[in-house]
Amino acid sequence: MSTHTTPPAATARHGKLYLVPAPLDFGCDSHIAIDHVMPHGTLAVAAQLTHWVCENAKSARAYLKRIDALVPLTLPLQAQNITELPREVHKKGDHVGGAHFDARPLLAAALNGNDIGLISEAGMPAVADPGSSVVRAAHDLGLEVVPLVGPVSLLLALAASGLNGQNFAFVGYLPQDSAERVSRIRELESLALKTGQTQLFIETPYRNAALLQALVQTLQHNTRLSVSSGLTLPSGQTRSQLVKAWRQQPNGPDNHTPAVFAIGR
Repeated sequence: MSTHTTPPAATARHGKLYLVPAPLDFGCDSHIAIDHVMPHGTLAVAAQLTHWVCENAKSARAYLKRIDALVPLTLPLQAQNITELPREVHKKGDHVGGAHFDARPLLAAALNGNDIGLISEAGMPAVADPGSSVVRAAHDLGLEVVPLVGPVSLLLALAASGLNGQNFAFVGYLPQDSAERVSRIRELESLALKTGQTQLFIETPYRNAALLQALVQTLQHNTRLSVSSGLTLPSGQTRSQLVKAWRQQPNGPDNHTPAVFAIGR
C-alpha cells in the first residue's frame, strides 16, 4: 500500500532591510561626488531598491537622484515608494522617555517580499541619527538586516582625533541651557580623565560656536579637545589639541557645517 505525502507549502520570501549610508555633505555649501565617498557596491544595491524609509522624502529623492546619475535606478524616481518616519521620531529620537516607537507597520512591504532601504540625511542611519526603531522592528519581524558600507562621521572623527579609540562613548547632544551644559561638560570630562574613555558629542551646526566656547572655558587646560568638521569634503578638517592651546587660538568650525566634538586624555 503506497502512501502519498503532500509537500510543505513554499515559504514566502521576506524582503531584507538595507541600512544605506548617505554622504556627509547634507546642508553643506558644496557637495562631493558620491562615488568618492560611497563604494560602488553600496550604490548598486541602493539603485535596486524601490521601497524606502527615511527622515525626509525630499532629501531622500535628492540622494536617489545622485545615485541615479551613476547607477540607474530600477524604477524611476517618481515611482519609488518613500515613507517618512514620524516627526516625533526623527526630531526627538527613537528612545525618548523609555517609550519605543513601533515601526513594524513601516515594514509591511518587506513582509510581502520587497527589500527596503533605510536612510538618514547624512551618514549611517540609526547611528547618531534616527532609525533604530526601524532596525529593531525588522529584527522583531524576523527580517534580515544588512548594513552597507559608507561614511560614519563619528568613527572618522574618532580616528582623526588621536584620542582613545579602544574605549569611547557617543553621548549625543549636550544641554542647550548654559548652566546645564557646563555641568554636563564637567561630568563628561571627569569620566574621560578617570577612565580614559573618549567622549564624543555633536551639536546643531548653528550652535557650534557656542558649544566650542563653553568647552574651551569649562574644560581643564590639559584635557584634549578634538573638533572635526566637514568630514569627507575638500574643506574638511580635524583639530585636536590641549585646551590650553585652544584658548590661545579658539577658532573652530563655522555655524553651518556639521561637526563632531570629542574630549579625552
